[in-house]
Amino acid sequence: MDLRNVAVIAHVDHGKTTLIDALLRQSGTFRANQQIADRAMDSNDLERERGITILAKCTSVAWHDTRINLVDTPGHADFGGEVERILGMVDGVLLLVDAAEGVMPQTKFVLGKALKLGLKPIVVLNKTDRPDARPDFVHEEVFDLLASLGASEEQLDFPVIYASAKQGWASMTLDGPREEIAPLLDLIVERVVIANGDAEAPFAMLATILEYDPFLGRIITGRIHTGRLRANMTAKVLTIDGKEIEQTRLTKLLAFRGLERVPLEFAEAGDIVAIAGLDKATVAHTICDPAVNTPIATQPVDPPTLAVTFSINDSPLAGRDGDKVTSRLLRARLLRESEGNVAIKVSEAERKDSFEVAGRGELQIGVLIETMRREGFELAISRPRVLFQDDPVTGKTLEPIEEVVIDVDSDYAGVVVEKMSQRKAELLEMKPTAGGKHRLGFLAPSRGLIGYHGEFLTDTRGTGVMNRVFHSYAPHKGTIDSYRNGVLVSMDDGKSVPFALWNLEARGTLFIEPGVDVYRGMIIGEHTRGNDLDVNPLKAKQLTNIRAAGKDEAVRLTAPRRMSLEEAVAYISDDELVEVTPKAIRLRKKLREIHERKKAMREAS
Repeated sequence: MDLRNVAVIAHVDHGKTTLIDALLRQSGTFRANQQIADRAMDSNDLERERGITILAKCTSVAWHDTRINLVDTPGHADFGGEVERILGMVDGVLLLVDAAEGVMPQTKFVLGKALKLGLKPIVVLNKTDRPDARPDFVHEEVFDLLASLGASEEQLDFPVIYASAKQGWASMTLDGPREEIAPLLDLIVERVVIANGDAEAPFAMLATILEYDPFLGRIITGRIHTGRLRANMTAKVLTIDGKEIEQTRLTKLLAFRGLERVPLEFAEAGDIVAIAGLDKATVAHTICDPAVNTPIATQPVDPPTLAVTFSINDSPLAGRDGDKVTSRLLRARLLRESEGNVAIKVSEAERKDSFEVAGRGELQIGVLIETMRREGFELAISRPRVLFQDDPVTGKTLEPIEEVVIDVDSDYAGVVVEKMSQRKAELLEMKPTAGGKHRLGFLAPSRGLIGYHGEFLTDTRGTGVMNRVFHSYAPHKGTIDSYRNGVLVSMDDGKSVPFALWNLEARGTLFIEPGVDVYRGMIIGEHTRGNDLDVNPLKAKQLTNIRAAGKDEAVRLTAPRRMSLEEAVAYISDDELVEVTPKAIRLRKKLREIHERKKAMREAS
């Protein structure tokens, strides 16, 4: 069968995974009576809970005499490292754009990478059945975007197809039949070049995706660039600089058929396959015939922009929830993550029990922490900090700048512009959109956006949508003032008491409820003022033998403020940590004792 290798790229929540569902269902991959969950490619628990694609995954559909290998890519900029390496496996891309929202930051980010590789896009205007869809305007917007990104004449001559992935139809014209997805499959076969390579040359493939299987061990997915691959053949592994690190027999050769991996005996150049049996190979390594000595060139991945310190949990409550609490296990897990995720870098911190983890953004770091806590790890996480660079010409400090696109009700546009300007953001555009909303575009320093999302949702009453993507490095923007209040810090160990919390409500917003274990140095709330306040949440009401004339006043507490993992990590200051266990998320001071914190403040001043 002829082969076509295609990646589906789009901004988050524009319908990539739903479109692949429709392609799988209508191509005959599933039986007519087979029960398949929605967003079948989102196999990870976190992906299903959050409704986003985190890991790139492969599948394939058979259409007439052609097999189409499809790669579902993440839509969030924090997982851009997944997208960058995937594009090297394919010969064409489906650029999915919401017909109502139009071009968004992640669309620009991924499309720019694809155009540099010479890939020709097929533009799918999805959700054209929405009442607020504006397909003609979005079509022009996509053309302008390609032109601004330096697309060639061939790339600008892109086909457009109108679709509704949710309803399962695609049409070459806006008013055409809306019955099936077949026109999109026909368009892929017609416009994407046949995947091939020199089948007579020695075997070589580039490792693109790394997974772990409890039975097969490491599973490496990639595209065969040259030659033929057979099960049980001997292969060696070359690093990027051509150094041989391993030579062994490949125990399994697997192909993607629908949602399953099927064993194969033989595969040729151009196909996307998975292999098992290697112990040291990882992403960007070349797996090849023993006669090959030159590695396959790979695309460089953009560097991380944010760093967080992971350390072992040393609080008095450590070890109660998790079973992985040592620095040895923490180190091994982080190094394993950095092998498969090219956008994450792990290094030793100053303290021997802590590690610096650098990534693309708060969401990517948050997903890693959430995954680890579900595996039984207990961690202490520091406040994120941006990674600066030095300009090689001028020697000035450069900081990462992000492009921010905000869709907000017109009533709240003013407060958003004000808050963003306080964070040294530069307003690029401000234009009205449908439904009484405004679209705001900014260039903002990454450090100014840390912790802003929660405040943004409060300012816009939960109606605003903010999208960010890395733009470039630029000269340092200067000091950004902190607008967070101080915190309420427990000065004793024990269980919180309703009477004490009731008295503390006048001091600020509480993060805990009665009956919760607390310890010295644990943050239990936010102070109404700018300074930290040490309080006693264990103080009980004094009992006397004098009977009151009326009933004692019943203690009624306001519901505590709950923080998600990402909110907690973004909320803390430099002298604070987030304690993460499988069952709890707590905030604490790095220095638990009052006198230690006072001494540190004197030394700092």
